[in-house]
Amino acid sequence: MRDHSALEGLVQAFKRLPGVGQRSASRMAFHLLQHDREGAMLLSQALNAAVAAVKHCQRCHTLTELEICATCRDEGRDATRLCVVETPSDQSAVERTLAYQGLYFVLMGKLNPIEGIGPGDIGIKKLIERAGDGVVQEIILATNFTAQGEATAHALSEIFKRKGLVVTRLARGVPVGSELEFVDLGTIAHALVDRRST
Repeated sequence: MRDHSALEGLVQAFKRLPGVGQRSASRMAFHLLQHDREGAMLLSQALNAAVAAVKHCQRCHTLTELEICATCRDEGRDATRLCVVETPSDQSAVERTLAYQGLYFVLMGKLNPIEGIGPGDIGIKKLIERAGDGVVQEIILATNFTAQGEATAHALSEIFKRKGLVVTRLARGVPVGSELEFVDLGTIAHALVDRRST
């Protein structure tokens, strides 16, 4: 009987990644060990370095190596607007549009009662403190358009409206360059509801 505990441990580690099942995890493990051992060492070192150095920004909760991230330190940003997203990757997506120059708050999750994730399990308490700094005037809810993202946005909207802040939500609609016959019906319905004058 051969001992594959180290190999199996590597496969199980890859399976922890979102969307990676047994087959993909095995393929990645075998590839690295068979064809790219140098890449495997680089991956190991990069993971170790990131785990040791990366933490949460004290102001916006995103991932950074500093106490306060570069975005929060940027004095050129509009501190009156706070865009609330679920994850650092969502923040990165908004940032890549170059259309937003305000600040962010990253929840690090979304409300999901079925999985036992409530307000205390994501950054809602810290967000309320952050939004109450006397500078923030508008909360832009940029949670995802999933059932959990919508529930999170609704709960946050109720909290911040009671506090007298302007609360807005990302618009939903038909993607640029798409043809209506190929767009899903839910997107078309939301585009009709959220329509604006021209």
